[in-house]
Parts: sequence; structure tokens; C-alpha cells
Amino acid sequence: MAARPQVSVLCVGKLREAFWKDAVAEYVKRLGGQTSTFQLLEVEEDTRADSEKEGERLLSKIPERGWVVACDGTGKAISSETLAAKIEQVCTDGESHLLFLIGGANGLSDAVRARANFLLSFGPMTLPHPLARVVLVEQLYRAFKINRGEAYHR
Repeated sequence: MAARPQVSVLCVGKLREAFWKDAVAEYVKRLGGQTSTFQLLEVEEDTRADSEKEGERLLSKIPERGWVVACDGTGKAISSETLAAKIEQVCTDGESHLLFLIGGANGLSDAVRARANFLLSFGPMTLPHPLARVVLVEQLYRAFKINRGEAYHR
């Protein structure tokens, strides 16, 4: 694999329940040696569930450079191996910062989807946002293990 990238996960809202926090923390801990840095950033959820305002908050946290993946129901559902290959290719092409976005209850704004380099769907089922966060971080961990040829993904 190319150099270890910086990985950021930007989410609307905070995790409230300890079990969600624990699950995310476990995969973040496991990712520690796989990335140069890993950060989880939360932006404030709009009390009126205004995806445009939430989108502005997300966009304000995205650096000018970086490969942005928006987790969105309109995106493409792919396998773990395909996600791993995409990450590998982007890093090989010289990108050093990967950003993954998860919106609030009303999803992502059009502006956020437009900024994304890739729209990723977890499939046709709707997931609660805390579970989507766990699934994303687990899939990132799995992708890095696949790219290192390690056995976790089997």
C-alpha cells in the first residue's frame, strides 16, 4: 500500500449511547497503526433538521485538498474489497487525506454531495446514523487490513 493516509470521519450529531461510542472507539483503536492519523469530527445537528445548515458545517471542516466520500443512500453500494481497492488507488495516486462524511437525520445536502469525489451507500436499507458510523469505521478498518493482505476480512 502507498503511504499511510490521514483519515477523517465527519459526522452530523454526537453519539449519545455508550455502546455506540464503545463500538466506534474499538475500531478507531484498531485503525491506529493503519493510518498516519485518524480523527472523528462531529458537527452540531440542526434542531430543525436542516440539511443545508448541517451541510455548511460539514463543508467548513473539509480542507481544500482531500478525497471526500459522502455516505449517502443515493450512492453506490460496493463490496469491502472494492472499497479497499478504491482507497489503495486514491493513495497510490498521491492523495494523503481521506474524508468520509455522514449526514444527519435528513441526510446530506446537495452541496455536500456535489463536493464528494465518491458517493457510498451501505445498501438499500436505512440505518440509524450511530450504526452507520460504526459500520463505516469497521469497513475502513477492514479495508486497511485487506490492503495489507491480513486475514481480518475472511
